[in-house]
Amino acid sequence: MLRRITCVDHIKIDSVSFSSIFQIGDSEQIQAISRALAVQREAEIFFDNEGNFNAYSIFSEAIPFQPADAENVTFSTHNLNPVLKVRNIDIMGASSSSVVHLGNSCNIAMEARVKHIRQLLPRNNNSGEKGI
Repeated sequence: MLRRITCVDHIKIDSVSFSSIFQIGDSEQIQAISRALAVQREAEIFFDNEGNFNAYSIFSEAIPFQPADAENVTFSTHNLNPVLKVRNIDIMGASSSSVVHLGNSCNIAMEARVKHIRQLLPRNNNSGEKGI
């Protein structure tokens, strides 16, 4: 892992939610997963069997990852000053499997899957009014 020190004078975060992380300090591994069903309806109708993530393939499909050894890249770095100095950080929000991280990281895996469903009432083609 890199050998650097992060120095922040002031940080303000209004909101951290839904499998998000606010991390101060070094981490070996971070893994955050967030899944959501977003249903929008014109009529207030609710069914008992709703909310089953297994019913939608978006939640079970494999995420294609590029193999780590796909390319051989050789580089070298020399840090004249091992301190990362930041005066001010102002964040409105971190949501849905995101990370605000001050420090060094080794492995980070993030995932956010959202299925949006919009259910509208049938329309009457003649009058343009809502159907029942």
